[in-house]
Amino acid sequence: MLCSMTGYGEASYQTEDLHLTIELRSVNNRYLKVSLRANEPYNLLEAEFEKVIRRIIRRGTIQVHLRCQRRFSPQDVLINAAVLQGYVRQVRELALSLGLGEQWPVLLSQVLALPGVVPEEPTAAAYMDEEWPIIERVLEQALERLQAMRQEEGRAMAQELLHMRDQIAHQLEQVRAHIPRVTVLYRDRLYDRVRSLLSELDVQIDRSDLIKEVAIFAERSDIAEEVVRLTSHLEQFQEIINEPESAGRKLEFLTQEMFREANTIGSKAGDVEISRHVVEIKATLEKIRELVQNAE
Repeated sequence: MLCSMTGYGEASYQTEDLHLTIELRSVNNRYLKVSLRANEPYNLLEAEFEKVIRRIIRRGTIQVHLRCQRRFSPQDVLINAAVLQGYVRQVRELALSLGLGEQWPVLLSQVLALPGVVPEEPTAAAYMDEEWPIIERVLEQALERLQAMRQEEGRAMAQELLHMRDQIAHQLEQVRAHIPRVTVLYRDRLYDRVRSLLSELDVQIDRSDLIKEVAIFAERSDIAEEVVRLTSHLEQFQEIINEPESAGRKLEFLTQEMFREANTIGSKAGDVEISRHVVEIKATLEKIRELVQNAE
């Protein structure tokens, strides 16, 4: 199934302590590129995000926006009892030695501010390992929605590509029907031109020379092989579009090959009617090339 490289997906997760949202936007790129926008320390997870995204997506620039908020509870802050007991003992002994025994409880209130008694306020970095499985599930949900949108656009793209493929096939059929007339028309034009020139000079020309010249032209302008190859490419084009997996690179390569055959037909045929059809074929191929650049 053809898949577009553009799309959008979003998913969220919310509890009393944690609220996170992931937004995914994808745009065209020949290769896969993942860009993560997130506050510290979550911006360090870009490599992990890319691993998950690569399971599903092969081409395109994926812009990831992660918003994560954690509310810290009192249970997240613990007093270091051993350090506190050590400070209390030392303060009491010092107060007694200085005759400040009655005031040492007042000094005790200052002990909590001493280093090591109360650890620094916890940061999000301390919870990243715990939060990653949740973040990964939300990312997978956002990816599912992104892919659903990309596949929907891909189906519309496939229908348009097949329609343009049919237009080329129609123009090519007109070229094929006109091929037998190319040599005849050239022969008649050549004969009329030679006869007109020779009548003025009263000179005769050997008929075999005329036949030889026509034969050389017929061989030089033979486009039957190119028409067959282009027809084959059109059939293969439709097969690729109907493949189970998206194959944007195959379509890009095949479109280049069809351009090559169309250019050869136009340059070899030497016929105005065929050239007109070739112009239409190349114009449609240009539209196809622009479109398949957005296919994964």
